[in-house]
Amino acid sequence: MKVLVACEYSGTVRDAFRAAGHDALSCDLLPSDAPGPHYQGDVRDVLGDDWDLMIAHPPCTYLSISGMHRTARGLRDPQLTEDALAFVRLLLAAPVPRIALENPVSVISTRIRRPDQIIQPWQFGHDASKTTCLWLQNLPPLQPTGIVEPRYVCCGRTLEVGVGLYGCPNCCASKGKARPRWGNQTDNGQNRLSPSPDRWKRRSATYAGIAAAMAAQWGDA
Repeated sequence: MKVLVACEYSGTVRDAFRAAGHDALSCDLLPSDAPGPHYQGDVRDVLGDDWDLMIAHPPCTYLSISGMHRTARGLRDPQLTEDALAFVRLLLAAPVPRIALENPVSVISTRIRRPDQIIQPWQFGHDASKTTCLWLQNLPPLQPTGIVEPRYVCCGRTLEVGVGLYGCPNCCASKGKARPRWGNQTDNGQNRLSPSPDRWKRRSATYAGIAAAMAAQWGDA
């Protein structure tokens, strides 16, 4: 199968498909972080090259719900979001028979259409939480490959194994107080990644377990 991984510089999804025996190419304005077939440039240059499948990761900076407060407060030009949505529409309309487009919770859901599936890395063998939406065309939803159970936090402390949603003694064992937390999260749910110049790259990278599931389950779709 001939696979285009659009807007990917990490090589994670590309390499998962290549490991499964497919002819996969990543494409991004940035160089690839890992050696392998990569087109550094505008994805529009290669969209028409007779691909069987495209996995697209359009930049989420001006799409994600978490950042839209900046637009609402007049701190950035609303046209940036309109341009980002136009790029998403271009990718979804690409001449490729099978398409999966990935983004966090974003305005794509309200301005274009709702996602076909929402997944988490903890469903694919990672001790991590990161809500990921998938817009699918002629592809089945991904099936989880390995559930990682969370720890539970209530009243500022981690509960004993097995207590889970029943809360802690400080809550009189009332239900619904405890919150699930995975290894990449602090007790209040924030991401543990410390500020750094490449923090955005580390947060946007696809988890290897999800990439492997894409290659295994969509490689023969």
